Amino acid sequence: MVATDGGDRANPRRVTTADANAPASEVKKANSNLAVRIATAAVGAPLIIALLYKGAPWGFYLLILPATLIGAWELFNMTHPGDRLSQVMGVGMAAAASLATYVADGDTRVLATMIVAVPLAGPLLTLVRLGDMKTAALRACAMGFGPLYIGVPLTLLAILRRDLGGDGPAYVVLTIMFAWFGDTGGYFAGRFLGRHKLYEAVSPKKTVEGSIGGLGGSVFGAVLAHFWFLPSLSLPHGIILALVAGALGQAGDLGESVLKRSTGVKDSGAIVPGHGGILDRVDALLVTSAVTFLYSIWFLPRH
Repeated sequence: MVATDGGDRANPRRVTTADANAPASEVKKANSNLAVRIATAAVGAPLIIALLYKGAPWGFYLLILPATLIGAWELFNMTHPGDRLSQVMGVGMAAAASLATYVADGDTRVLATMIVAVPLAGPLLTLVRLGDMKTAALRACAMGFGPLYIGVPLTLLAILRRDLGGDGPAYVVLTIMFAWFGDTGGYFAGRFLGRHKLYEAVSPKKTVEGSIGGLGGSVFGAVLAHFWFLPSLSLPHGIILALVAGALGQAGDLGESVLKRSTGVKDSGAIVPGHGGILDRVDALLVTSAVTFLYSIWFLPRH
């Protein structure tokens, strides 16, 4: 999706020539960001765990919904720079998709209506904000795809919490571990062992060795879950689920990088200290949540 004129003024995080020629001192900045990441996780993780295990299921959804809306705002700020009305419409559609997913509770009529209506609304709403005809098709597709891309997967975490009974919180933690342990394993493996580029055109810093380390982190999360807080998940199922979710989660990370690079954005936002925006933090989680949810509806009893 091509940024329109004035997009840099609307989003100061857009990549500049100076960013492309950053000096080697960026390594020190990376170390500082790692410390901030650890501090952020140390504060955020206990709050999430407490809400998962001690709060009502709907209380966890009230945590998910604002994150969904912020992520949608970041996405439409990339695809519709400077167009506040379109950004608001996109966030509203993401909210509707999230609410429909959560309240449907198995009602296929609600889900079918959402799945049909949202993509059709993309080009229809673009008629209201036509703008540059050269980018109209891309913006229409973003408006039809974005609300589902952001609004549905994160909401699936709240459904896992609600519908899997006593194991619900554990499956949510497992899903988060697939993404975050994978990210951590990939970071350290890539930093100390990385030699071969994974997909340089999309993410120049990612390496094959980092990708393997990321899979190892996801598998470690599954093994830890089985022996610690989720014994009902068999070890073979856990490892297979970790490999599938971990690999596709890494692809989700690369997919978000495509969106950023194609729109000239360095970070999706700056709301999470040390991590950038919400999308920068949940890009893999969007996919791991979908994979775990699909596993749950095919292989686990519903409560």
